[in-house]
Amino acid sequence: MIPDDADAIRQRLQVLEDENAQLKARLAIYEGERWTADREGRFQQIFEQSPASMAVLRGEQLRFEHVNTAYQRALSLGDVLGKPVREVLGGRIERRFIELMEEAYRRGRGVRARNFQMPGDEGSQRDFLYLPQFDSLGRVDGIFVQENDIAEQRRVESAFAQERERYEFLFNTMDEGFCVIEFFDGPHGPLSDYIHIEANPAYAEHAGIRNVVGQTLREMVGEEADSWVARYAHVLHSGESIRFEQELIATGRHLEISAFRVGPASRKQVAVLFQDITQRKQVEESLRQLNETLERRVRDANEARRVLVGVVDGADALIFIMGFDYRWIAINGSGMREFERVFGVCPQIGESIKDNLHAQPENLQAALAPWDRALGGEEFVVVVPFETEDGTRHYEMHFSRLNDTEGRQIGAYQFVYDITERLQEQQRLSIAEDALGQSQKMEAVGQLTGGIAHDFNNLLTSVSGSLELLQMRLSQGRLADVDRYVGAAQSAARRASALTHRLLAFSRRQTLDPKPTNVNRLVVGMEELVRRSVGPHISTEVTLAAELWSSFIDAPQLENALLNLCLNARDAMPDGGRLSIETSNQWIDDHASHGRNVPPGQYVSLCVTDTGTGMTEEVIERAFEPFFTTKPMGEGTGLGLSMVYGFVRQSGGQVFIHSQLGQGTTMCLYLPRYQDGDEAEVEPACEPSSARTDSRETIMVVDDEPAIRMLVIEVLEELGYTTLEAGDGASGLKILQSGVRIDLLVTDVGLPGGMNGRQLADLARVERPDLKVLFITGYAENSVIGNGHLAPGMRVLTKPFTMEAVASRIHEMIVGDNAV
Repeated sequence: MIPDDADAIRQRLQVLEDENAQLKARLAIYEGERWTADREGRFQQIFEQSPASMAVLRGEQLRFEHVNTAYQRALSLGDVLGKPVREVLGGRIERRFIELMEEAYRRGRGVRARNFQMPGDEGSQRDFLYLPQFDSLGRVDGIFVQENDIAEQRRVESAFAQERERYEFLFNTMDEGFCVIEFFDGPHGPLSDYIHIEANPAYAEHAGIRNVVGQTLREMVGEEADSWVARYAHVLHSGESIRFEQELIATGRHLEISAFRVGPASRKQVAVLFQDITQRKQVEESLRQLNETLERRVRDANEARRVLVGVVDGADALIFIMGFDYRWIAINGSGMREFERVFGVCPQIGESIKDNLHAQPENLQAALAPWDRALGGEEFVVVVPFETEDGTRHYEMHFSRLNDTEGRQIGAYQFVYDITERLQEQQRLSIAEDALGQSQKMEAVGQLTGGIAHDFNNLLTSVSGSLELLQMRLSQGRLADVDRYVGAAQSAARRASALTHRLLAFSRRQTLDPKPTNVNRLVVGMEELVRRSVGPHISTEVTLAAELWSSFIDAPQLENALLNLCLNARDAMPDGGRLSIETSNQWIDDHASHGRNVPPGQYVSLCVTDTGTGMTEEVIERAFEPFFTTKPMGEGTGLGLSMVYGFVRQSGGQVFIHSQLGQGTTMCLYLPRYQDGDEAEVEPACEPSSARTDSRETIMVVDDEPAIRMLVIEVLEELGYTTLEAGDGASGLKILQSGVRIDLLVTDVGLPGGMNGRQLADLARVERPDLKVLFITGYAENSVIGNGHLAPGMRVLTKPFTMEAVASRIHEMIVGDNAV
């Protein structure tokens, strides 16, 4: 029984276990179904309560299976379950959104519909996500619709963009330099270098380094790199901000810097904000040095002030400072002592000059006069003599305004110097200079007379020798060689005449016959002669100014001067070169006239330029000296340039030399402009004639040289004229005031007896207003005869002259000379 019972029990237990297993299985199924139901319930609850619009569509027509409240509210839907999407949404949303749903179903891929405009919600923008739903066999049997509200995202993006814009504005306009650096591993170890990934425009201004973005630290400042890496690496690792000052040695600038980490250390970025404080550092350094030396400088300044007071007090200058009330504000010791020596009164600070000199009214009046001017604001210098017990003393007084710190006058001061000894020394120096000048004049006269004596001895030897041989041959009755001796004597006389003309030109005492002259026309007339004279090996260029002014000048003398300059230029170019003649109008103002020794005004310039050897400064200084020449012995007289200089200076002009050794010389003649109009058209002179006349015109000759009177009268009588003669002005005037007929007066300018030839002519014209006058002169009493400005009917003939020349000139005037 027991075994059977045991088997029954085992069988019963097996049944119970089987039943228990079934119960557990059913319980598990129940629990699973309940969990699934709960889950679906929770999902349904989440689906319904979700703020996002959601829907589930089934079948090919996409019929609504599930729709949550947010979806119905967003699209204003009622009961739409079981209805196709086209029927429900066809008139509510754009067609493209329905087509996207169908595309998602058809292709089995999710589709996003962007920028969906919710009906009745102006300005809202949403995205819808269409996700395909699959059955257990993997076939698409529907789609899940979910709405994404992107309005908030757009607002965030807009806010971020505005923030970025503000950041960039501040980044680009901030005064401080700013950059972001990013560490990287380099050859020197981990995080041993960094690169600039951002930098604002102020970076270059403060750091002095441009185009820094993309540059590494060790590329920019290799020698300084370690110290910069150490500072910023600490910021990166610790996250602590730092603030410090450091010099950027590469640019020499001092920077004030603050640095902080950007984000977590893993980003390896540090932001740096800095500004250039170099100027402040310099000021601080200057202030430090000033503070270090202030005590010494104060001590030195006090010592200098004491020294200055001592110097001023004992200075030779007498210093007086006075207020508007005529009271002394300050006086140095020298001033007090000299004031007392001169006036017998010792002035004191605070006293009035009127009180000091009240007993000396004359001295008071003399002293107050300049002080009144100075107190009136005038600054000036005056020299005043004072009588003292030592005699007359001369004081040079410098008066000036005394101003306060704002520039307002509060008085006046004077510096007084006793210049008595200086004036005496100047007087002695002037006497010595006069003596030296006289000595130099005598030396120059000696050189001049020596040169004249040499040339004239040669000429006189020719004249006297020719006359001696002429007399010998006439006594021998040998007439064959007479003409040769006469010709030799006349040639020597002509050379002597030319020499005297050159000397008179140098001394500016030749007799000139100036007339309004067109210098351009004169140069054109001389051009062919100049070309022939300088030779074919020299190229000649002529440049004439348009609308050139006229000049009041002696045209024949100007022609001689021009030819002389061209010949000198030729001699300076023995191997050939270029000769240029140029005219122009020149205006010399007051400032320029001081340096050129010529009166200001308008001038006609005539310049001759060569490309020859040039002159040294020493030669230029002596170029106008008589008998000075750089030419070899026997090739020049040394009177050419002196004659040109004398003629131009006598005509009221000036000569300038511009020369550079080895490059050439320019000689410029500045001739005074003729202000009264263009040059006069002068009728050509009558051909010289010495033909005998049948008329009996009477000519009076007045000259103190009997030989000249004899020769002139003999020539005139030979020509058939009636002649009268007188040896001085007084005798001639008696004849002129008589009733005798006189058609022409020939008179020397320099006459003895106190009456010159011009005075004689003027007195004669009182009685005989139509009397024609021919002045003959041996040197330039030019001012006597009017400096070239002769009255109508008056002419000039310069000695020495030939008998033929005087006869021709008299014939011109008698026959009908109407020239002025």
